[in-house]
Amino acid sequence: MTAETNKGPVLGMRHVQALLIFLNITTVFIGRLNVGVSVVAMTNAETTNPNFPEYDWTEAEKSYIFSSFFWGYILTQFIGGYLCKRFGVKSVMFWGVFVSGVCSALTPLFIGFGGWQAYCGIRVVMGLAQGLVFPCIHHHLAKWSPPAERNRLGALSHTGMECGNVSAMFLSGMIAKSAIGWPGISYVSAGLAFAWCAIWFVFAADNAVESRYITQEELHYIESSLKHNEDYHKTVIPVPWMAIWTSAPFLALTLTRCCATWGLSTLQAQIPTYMNGVLDMDMKSNAFFSALPFLAMWIMSYVYLIIADVLLAGNRLSLTALRKTFNSLAFWIPCATLIGIGFLDQEQKNLAIALMTISVGVNSGATIGSSLNTIDLSPNHASILMGILNTAVTVVPIVTPLIVGVIVHEDDNRAEWQIVFIIAAVLFFVGNSVYLYFGTAVSQPWDAEDYLTVKVPELAKVPAIHEAGKGIDDLPRSP
Repeated sequence: MTAETNKGPVLGMRHVQALLIFLNITTVFIGRLNVGVSVVAMTNAETTNPNFPEYDWTEAEKSYIFSSFFWGYILTQFIGGYLCKRFGVKSVMFWGVFVSGVCSALTPLFIGFGGWQAYCGIRVVMGLAQGLVFPCIHHHLAKWSPPAERNRLGALSHTGMECGNVSAMFLSGMIAKSAIGWPGISYVSAGLAFAWCAIWFVFAADNAVESRYITQEELHYIESSLKHNEDYHKTVIPVPWMAIWTSAPFLALTLTRCCATWGLSTLQAQIPTYMNGVLDMDMKSNAFFSALPFLAMWIMSYVYLIIADVLLAGNRLSLTALRKTFNSLAFWIPCATLIGIGFLDQEQKNLAIALMTISVGVNSGATIGSSLNTIDLSPNHASILMGILNTAVTVVPIVTPLIVGVIVHEDDNRAEWQIVFIIAAVLFFVGNSVYLYFGTAVSQPWDAEDYLTVKVPELAKVPAIHEAGKGIDDLPRSP
C-alpha cells in the first residue's frame, strides 16, 4: 500500500475540519467587523434607509463602540486556551459562536433602549464569547493537520478572515440600504452564526480518533504522521509556562502580530469613516469600495498559498525562510502605501482606493508569514500560545480606535488622518524587523510531550472526559 493511498480520500475529514474553521472565521468576523458600516448607517440615515432611527453620536462615542468588542475579547483568550484543552474544541467553539449569534440578534433591541452605551455593552459580551474561538482554532488545526499539510490547511482555513472582511464591508452596506435597514445587519449576522453551529455540531470532532465519518486510511495517516505517544488523546500535557514566557521566537512573534493588528485594525474599522469624510463618498459606493481592499486580500491569500505550496514542494525555501519572506512583503509594502494614502484627498480618490487595495491585499501574506507560526513553535501547546498572543494582540484594537478618536476630530481633516496612517506604517516596519531577526518556524524544545513529565511524572493526568474515547491503540496497523 502506498503512502498516498494511506491518506484516504482526496478530500477527507481533515479537509472538512479546515472548511468548518473557514466558515467559522467568516461568520465571527462578519459579526465582529460589521460595526464599521453599521455605525455609519446609524449616524447618517440619508445615505442608507431613512426609515430607521438615526443617532447623533460623537466621534469619541463612535470610538468606544468600535473598541468595545475587544474589551470582552481580551478577557477570554487564556480561558479559551485552557477550556479547549480540558473539554475539547467541539463544545467550546460551539458555545462561543452560539452566544456571539445571540448577541448579534439582540443588538438592535439594545441600541433602541440604551443607545451607544448599550451597543458597547452587547459588543463586550460578544467579545467575551468570540475570545474563546481562536485558541480553539489553532488547537484544532494542530490535532487534525499532518505536518506536511499543516501550512496548506491552516492557510486555507484562515482565508475566512478575508472572506469575513469582504462580507462585513460589502454585504453590510447592501443590507443597510435594503428594506430591513441597519438592524438587518445584526439579524443576518445572527442567522449565519446559528447556521454554522448546526453544521459544526454534526461534522466536527475534537480529533481524528473521535470522528464518526473518517475512513480508517485517513485516520491512520493523520495519527501516524503526528507521531504521538499512544495515550496522547487521553493525556493533558503540562504547560511549560516558564519556557514559553522566556522564548525569544514566541515573544518576537507576539510583538510582530501586535504591530500587524494595529495596521490592519486601523483599516478595518476606519475605512468607511475615512471614505465618507475625506473622500466624500456616499454609503452605496462606500460599501463597495470599503469591501474592495478585502476582496483583494481574499484573492491574494490564495495566490500566496499557491506560491507557498510550490516553494515548499520544490524545497526552494525552508518553512522559516518562506514565513519571513511572505511576512516582509505583507508588512513593508503597506508601509509605503499607507503613508501615500494620507496625502490624498477627494480629488484623487481613485488613487487612494488603489493604494488602500494594495495595502490590504498584499497584507494577506501575513497569514502564512506569521499568523500560523504558533503551530510551528508548539503544536502541543498551540491553544495556549494563541491565548497568550491573542491577549496581547487584542489590546491593539482596543487602543487603536481610541487613538484615532483622539487624533481625528473632524472626519474630513486629511492632516489628522495622515498621522493615523503614518503610525500604522512605522509599526508595520518595526514589527517585521523584529520577526526577521528572532522568528523561526522550527518546533521548540519545550513542545516535547515529556518536557516536564520526565522531571515531574505526576503532572500528566488523564481527564475523565476522554476516558470513554478510543485511543491510538484502536488505529489500524500498517500491513
